[in-house]
Amino acid sequence: MTVADRTEDHRAPCLLYLLRLRMLALEGEGAALPWLIAGEVTQAMEAILAEVEAEIRAATEGSQGTGIFLAVRLRRLAAAADDAIAAASAGDFTQLRRHLHKFEALTSAIWTVQDAVPRYRCAAG
Repeated sequence: MTVADRTEDHRAPCLLYLLRLRMLALEGEGAALPWLIAGEVTQAMEAILAEVEAEIRAATEGSQGTGIFLAVRLRRLAAAADDAIAAASAGDFTQLRRHLHKFEALTSAIWTVQDAVPRYRCAAG
């Protein structure tokens, strides 16, 4: 399995979760059970953060400088996730949409950096 394959294995689920988050933010305004949406937002955010963190670990093996840079980006992403979860929990779907936009932009920025970093594959044996 190549590094590109591992990257795709982490990104594909993220894209599905991001799509689900967009749908939740749009559906949320008239939701009878906003706490249920908050729970789904929390689950999706946690899943995306786990995938991004795993992708960062896989992509930065042997590249300490890039790893540190992306770890800082991951902390910013986690803070944006916390803001989105707080907005969903408060039932403030206008703020949720704003925080989701920021979260998506930060996710995209992390992927852009990872795509720009040369990756080396160790040969077995």
